Amino acid sequence: MKPTVRTKKLCENAVLPKYGTEFAAGADLYACMDAEAVTLAPGETKLIRTGIALEIPAGYAGFVFARSGLASKRGLAPANKVGVIDSDYRGELMVALHNHSGDPQSVENGERIAQLVILPYLAVDFIESDTLDDTERGAGGFGSTGTK
Repeated sequence: MKPTVRTKKLCENAVLPKYGTEFAAGADLYACMDAEAVTLAPGETKLIRTGIALEIPAGYAGFVFARSGLASKRGLAPANKVGVIDSDYRGELMVALHNHSGDPQSVENGERIAQLVILPYLAVDFIESDTLDDTERGAGGFGSTGTK
């Protein structure tokens, strides 16, 4: 049995998230405009309404990712790369959409603008320590494991 996420429509024409296929990990998020389309100039970021609020269960979070087709074909992707929706947030989902292309891009009402993945997370207590266990990698970062 699938877990459920209670979803509240905040706009009459809002569309609930939908999975494109049976095995899709991300559910599509849809733009919800009150009137005309929103146009983003090259390099511009605008908050796009979805018209929905979620009740994500405790122990889970929502992660907002780009839709690959929208990003690769039109240059539109979330400005923050991955948005995080905490389980205690009850406000409207907004997508900070950024136009990476060199051309103005319009977003229409009802258009798929991002995808939402619900994932479990582990909350931890951070404790200060003077030492950390050694590993083979150690402090090597940013390319330290090679290119192949």
